[in-house]
Amino acid sequence: MLINFRRTIRIPFHPKPSLYIPLNLFSTSAPNPNANSTEPLLESQLKSLVLSHYKHGKFTNLLQNVVALPTVLLAACQNLTTPQAPNGNGLSPSFLDSVSKRFSIHEMGRELFENRFDIGACSVTMAAQRNRGESLVLPNLKLKVLIEAIRMVLGIVYDERFVTFSYGGRVNMGRHTAIRYLKNSVENPSWWFTVSFNREKFDQQHVNKLCLFMQEKIEDESLINVIKRLFECGAVRIELGSCFFGRGFPQESGLSSILINIYFNGFDKEIQEMRLKKNQEHPKFDSNELVSKDGVFYKPVKIYAVRYLDEILVIASGSKMLTMDLKNWVVKHLEGILELKVDGIKTAIHSAVSEKIAFLGMELQAVKPSVLNPPMSEKAMRARKKYIRQKEVRAQELKNARERNRKKLGLKIMSHVYKKSKRSDGFKFEYQIKNEVREIFRTWADETVQEYLGSLEERWDWYHKLSAGNFLSLRHIRDQLPQELVDAYDKFQEQVDKHLNPVKARRALEDEERRIKDEEEKKYARGTVEDLTKLCVKADAPIELIRKMVRLIGFTNHMGRPRPITLLTALEDTDIIKWYAGIGRRWLEFYCCCHNFKMVKTVVSYHLRFSCILTLAEKHESTKREALKHFTKDLKVFDINGNEEVHFPTERQVKMMGDKNLSDPKPVDGTFSLALIRLASDEPPYSCVAHFCDKTDTVVYRVRLLQNRLNVNPVDEKKWVPGMGAIDESLNLKCFPVCPDHIHDLYTGRITFQDIDCTSFVDGG
Repeated sequence: MLINFRRTIRIPFHPKPSLYIPLNLFSTSAPNPNANSTEPLLESQLKSLVLSHYKHGKFTNLLQNVVALPTVLLAACQNLTTPQAPNGNGLSPSFLDSVSKRFSIHEMGRELFENRFDIGACSVTMAAQRNRGESLVLPNLKLKVLIEAIRMVLGIVYDERFVTFSYGGRVNMGRHTAIRYLKNSVENPSWWFTVSFNREKFDQQHVNKLCLFMQEKIEDESLINVIKRLFECGAVRIELGSCFFGRGFPQESGLSSILINIYFNGFDKEIQEMRLKKNQEHPKFDSNELVSKDGVFYKPVKIYAVRYLDEILVIASGSKMLTMDLKNWVVKHLEGILELKVDGIKTAIHSAVSEKIAFLGMELQAVKPSVLNPPMSEKAMRARKKYIRQKEVRAQELKNARERNRKKLGLKIMSHVYKKSKRSDGFKFEYQIKNEVREIFRTWADETVQEYLGSLEERWDWYHKLSAGNFLSLRHIRDQLPQELVDAYDKFQEQVDKHLNPVKARRALEDEERRIKDEEEKKYARGTVEDLTKLCVKADAPIELIRKMVRLIGFTNHMGRPRPITLLTALEDTDIIKWYAGIGRRWLEFYCCCHNFKMVKTVVSYHLRFSCILTLAEKHESTKREALKHFTKDLKVFDINGNEEVHFPTERQVKMMGDKNLSDPKPVDGTFSLALIRLASDEPPYSCVAHFCDKTDTVVYRVRLLQNRLNVNPVDEKKWVPGMGAIDESLNLKCFPVCPDHIHDLYTGRITFQDIDCTSFVDGG
């Protein structure tokens, strides 16, 4: 049965304008060398342009003189573009055509310069379903370009002014960077607490306060008014206490992260001053000065803080009274100065040693250093010894093979020399191989001597034979012999002592063994002292919550065994595997920094893999064994050309995975909370909804959200998974035309719903 579609939002197509934009259309100031360029500004050029408007401690006229420039708008377009559109050498002509088809850069810059840009006309309201919740307002592609341009400019203005423990919305300052800071820099945590906000949307009062904070560094009424209008129309919204920041959900604006950082910047600086003051009161000593004569270890009182957008963690390595005073000050500052509503019940102090605390989707706990770096178990030591023995056996086999080959080569050389000597009086070679043969034999001889000298038993045997019981060592015999013979014998004995005497070698070997033993004892003593005096932060994946997610989505049944997901049987085999692969890879990337990463590997390599196999088996009405035989455990598929493709991480890849030192991998919430169902249509093809993608070989997919399928409200933590975000339900059952490249990236998690124009959906007729 075919379905008819119609576009609910039509993108106006303008005739292609010239991208040459004279600067005097926008300003009467000195000409900008980049104004006539069709290339977007580089990051360094944009930074120089923004800093050129810094006067008397403030940035001025940023909207008209920076944001409105076509080169800046083109740079924003390039940032929004998914990887398929631009080429590696800059912007392709097709991309410039794609931008010109959707809107005029020239006209957009003029509207911004003259304060005529209509934000409301560029916003689309998505009605809420089931009469629950508020309507969702999404910006169209043109407004997204403006939001991205403002974000780029604000990033240059504020990024260097943020404190070091402010993470999120910044380059290379994400979740994993914060976790690495906690694991490497926080020492001896005693008490900690996280600040939990009541679910609250930024209202006019908060927006006005945000604008006041911005006016401390930016003197641009036009830019402030644009930000206010973005909040008024709903294209930009900030809702503290929600679970959609930094997850790639469509309801999160590109400006939200940096605006949150600006709003909390004053609070961060107060915390920073408090930390510095506490460090001055309790200075840090050298490691040699930490132990007094009585054996008492000195632990300085420290305060640590980490903030990722609206998630705040405060740590104290002091008394509980200090932590309580610190918590009261934090709550008073947030509720008084920032006028935010703090959840007093969830904002509670916990013991860092005896209690785990949830932060950034992980569980933190203070443990001894030996827990993070445990000694090798007996099983691991046996396996290591077995590996060393196998390595020695392989080395001996290679050695025997090398000697055998040398023997063959030597016999061939001697046979060749013998034949030549019989046939002629001398040797006449076409090529001079004398030096090569000498070098080969010298190498063999050196290796043989080194191997011989490495054996103490052989050296002792020959040393005893050559130096013991010789009558030439007797004085009355030496007096009767010629002096030349005696000198030659003495030199020979010196060489024997020098090269064959095993006493020095044995003494050196014993010294090396003694040194290794001493190092092991010192290491054990140092580890014991650290376990008694030091605490580190351990990050664990919330396994119970992960199992609850797996059960809620339908990967497993109530007994924890893999089961198929019937909804996915409407997809192609490759799409089913890509959907599972996207969830598995993003889970592995997100939790790769955790101490219990092996348990996450088990969930991916067993529950997800076999759920995918069972889903494929149900689709083809076959058994699990037949599906395994066809797709194999690695879930291999073939493309149109018959080439083998593997999208799901293989068991070997999962086994070898570890901490990848990533910056800010997005959680997997956005991938497994929706399913894209392919639909059949007899309508003309639409353009792909990915940003600035003009491909028309698209397929229409219908969005099926998890919360609507299960009829569960994500706000209800009893039925939903705590900390798990969800895409706004107003997008449920919406249809999006997507090209094969971008549907692949969407399934595998390379792009999110923030990378597509959600206002360009189609409705089924």
